[in-house]
Order: sequence, then structure tokens, then C-alpha cells
Amino acid sequence: MPGKLYLCATPIGNLGDITYRCVETLKSVDLIAAEDTRRTVTLLNHLGIEKPMISYHEHNRREKGALLVEKLKNGESIALVSDAGTPAISDPGEDLVALCAENGIETVPVPGAVAAINGLIVSGLSTGRFAFEGFLSVNRRSRTELLEKLRTEERTIIFHEAPHKLMNTLNDLLKYLGNRRIALCRELTKIHEEIFRTDLEGAVAHYAENPPKGEFVLVVEGRPAAEAAREERAKWDEMTVEDHVKMYVDAGMTEKEAIKAAAADRGVSKREIYGVIKI
Repeated sequence: MPGKLYLCATPIGNLGDITYRCVETLKSVDLIAAEDTRRTVTLLNHLGIEKPMISYHEHNRREKGALLVEKLKNGESIALVSDAGTPAISDPGEDLVALCAENGIETVPVPGAVAAINGLIVSGLSTGRFAFEGFLSVNRRSRTELLEKLRTEERTIIFHEAPHKLMNTLNDLLKYLGNRRIALCRELTKIHEEIFRTDLEGAVAHYAENPPKGEFVLVVEGRPAAEAAREERAKWDEMTVEDHVKMYVDAGMTEKEAIKAAAADRGVSKREIYGVIKI
């Protein structure tokens, strides 16, 4: 009978954040697959756990992924842990879970700390709908294409960033998204934890004077509704009323339906639209 893969969330800083269930799981499995065995052994020593470990990370995921699946097929139980937090989020564990799914191997989540969610809940921004983007690409073209798409994203947006890349990222966010509100969550759960709420202009100015230290979760406001409405109005202002109505007629609406839709777009009465069109 195949073994199970346990996705074990470990602390992102404070070792007290590990769950009882995670401790029991780490004690019970046959093998621990760790993104960085040196970091994981520190946690295991703290917990008084001795288990065989194997490295599984971005650079060996294909080779080691196949090996781990074979071990699981042979009945071994394996715990997967990342450097910190929940594995398989912006993490090579995603590939291992996919391999398990393809091979009919049961995968069990063992919940715990998630840096992005911790940053979101203390941000002071909307938490109802959000988009997680992780680390921005260092490839300029890919980075620019993504930021252009995110310009119209109305959900709260979450990024991860390293201190030496923070200023470039803040400047790019300001350039492509405009001056949005942002919460910069530094060293979450650690001794120097800091939540800095400001806007992108304020963040750029602050860190130009105070070089950033530690790992960051950036929580950025989605496109404000007022901004979206202004852009929508500007789009219709560039189009004649007649062309606006014709656009809807060409799309299959009746003239009456098209006039109603155009009036709603422009925030005017149907009477005003009737007064100027010639179809």
C-alpha cells in the first residue's frame, strides 16, 4: 500500500508557532524531505526529533521528485517541509504534489504558518479578495508584462521581497500601479517584526533614508473603484456617442438596448443619447 506525503507547515520565524499536529507528524514519518536540511535540522533539534532527511529543492526537484514518488509507492511516509512556512506555495513542493496526484498517492495538508496570509491580515487593507504573486520575476520583460496586467487588478495584491531588491520593486510598483496604499510587513513573527502602513510614495521615501533589512511581505491595495470609474469614463469620452451606441448594436443589441447601455456607461439619461444619435 502506498505511503502518504504530508505537507508540513513549519514556523516562519518564531519556533513556538509549530502545531502539535506537525510535531506528531514529523515524529511519525519515515523520511523528511527538506528544502534546506541545515535549517530543518535546527528545527528538529529544537523539537527533539531525529529522522532521516533528504534534500528536495528547486535545483534537484526532477531527480529527487521521482525518487520520493518511488519511496511513497513502496509504502514509506514522507513529510515535506520548506525553508519556512507552508510548502508548495512559491515552492518546488508544488511539483512533488503534482507528481503524487498523477501517481494516485495521497497528499495530506498539515496546516500552519503562511507568511502571505499573516501579512494580509495585519495590513489594514481589504482581505475579502486577494491575489498572491510571490516574488516578482527579475526578467525585465516578464516583470513589466505582469505589472501591466496588475494595474487593473482590483483585489489586494501580495508579494514577497528580499531587502536588497525592495527599492527596485517599490519603484516599479509605483511606476505601473500608481500611488496605492501598501503595508510592508518585515520579519513576520520574529524579534524585529515591523508592520509599516503607508503609500508607495511614502515607502520609497522611507527606505531611501532607511536601508531595508530582513524579509518582506508587501500587501498592496487593489485598483480603487474611483480610479477604475475615471478610466472607464475617459474611455467613453474618447468615443462619440454615435459610435458608442453602434458598438453595442454591432454586438447584437437592439437599438433600444444599445442606447440604454451607452447611457449607463456615460452616466447620462437615455433622452440625452436619443438627442444626438443617427443610426
